[in-house]
Amino acid sequence: MTTHEYPPGAPGRIPPPPAASPSVAQRTAWVDLTGRTALVTGAARGIGRACALRLAAAGADVRLADLDGPGLRALADQGVGEPLEIDLSDLDAAEEAGRGADIVVNNAGVQTVAPVQDFPPERFSLILRLMVEAPFRVVRGALPHMYERGWGRVVNLSSVHGLRASPFKSAYVTAKHGLEGFSKVVALEGAEHGVTSNCVNPGYVRTALVERQIADQARAHGVPEDEVLAEVLLARTPMKRLIEPEEVAELVVYLCSADASFVNGASLAVDGGWSAS
Repeated sequence: MTTHEYPPGAPGRIPPPPAASPSVAQRTAWVDLTGRTALVTGAARGIGRACALRLAAAGADVRLADLDGPGLRALADQGVGEPLEIDLSDLDAAEEAGRGADIVVNNAGVQTVAPVQDFPPERFSLILRLMVEAPFRVVRGALPHMYERGWGRVVNLSSVHGLRASPFKSAYVTAKHGLEGFSKVVALEGAEHGVTSNCVNPGYVRTALVERQIADQARAHGVPEDEVLAEVLLARTPMKRLIEPEEVAELVVYLCSADASFVNGASLAVDGGWSAS
């Protein structure tokens, strides 16, 4: 594949992580979640892994839900959480995974890029099952415990695509918009029980999923991958870089804190200004 060279700072060049990005060692706020049990879906990699690490650092007991058994065991070997190798498209298993959780981070997701007329119907159904129905079943399983304790946090990893649309992502955009609506209903029902529900809406995060999106869109548009970065992924983002998973995790753990007890039913953009444009 032919690629183009961009000078430092040019739109097609993805800079390295900024030195000031939050990490486990350098955090925005001190949060104590000792005694809380957190379920993180899609925990083996990317945003889910960063959330699992950050929640564990805050003292939570973390359940790590993912299909990627080796990725889960690698985290567990670091002393981070309890592995739960699970296919969340098995909706009964998803609901069972949520039982007893004080904190739910719905993060698991997949992506397919194709025009609507070419979009595989079975793939559309799978994406909605994994990214809308599974979060519903996880939260359904978790709420009785949260209500009994009078405390709970539901954090749904939505996307800027829960607020805006892009072509060729009909299933993903539909799923994220559905997740936004579900999150708001949980916020309304859970408020009197001490349970909050919010969405975090990142732009493009430095993950394997985004790398696959770049490759998929390059094929769909018939252009080199670096042009997809410059002219598609980052075209509407004033801050010309990918977001680091740790930056997203820092907001997630804040939403689980006592200081965020009045943040409820919100959709919080972490998109470098994309949704403001």
